[in-house]
Amino acid sequence: MTKKPKLEHSDFSGEFEDDGITVLVDIHRPAGSSDGWTLEVISQEEDVTTWEGSFVSDKEAWEEFLATTERDGIRSFLGDDDASQSVH
Repeated sequence: MTKKPKLEHSDFSGEFEDDGITVLVDIHRPAGSSDGWTLEVISQEEDVTTWEGSFVSDKEAWEEFLATTERDGIRSFLGDDDASQSVH
């Protein structure tokens, strides 16, 4: 059985609420590394949106989340009946 690698979570990670909808923003990278940051958004229904590639900084990932929310709306992170995971 393989162990999951430990992750370092950004201070920008946490719940985000807009228009009555709450999502969990998870910005992380492998603990102790200088690898790029991964951005995932998880809805209350456990729909997961993951960005392809990584971000140089956790702040850059956070700003991408905010820009996407402003451009596409918080509802863009809610899944549909056909898929429970999407990629940006």
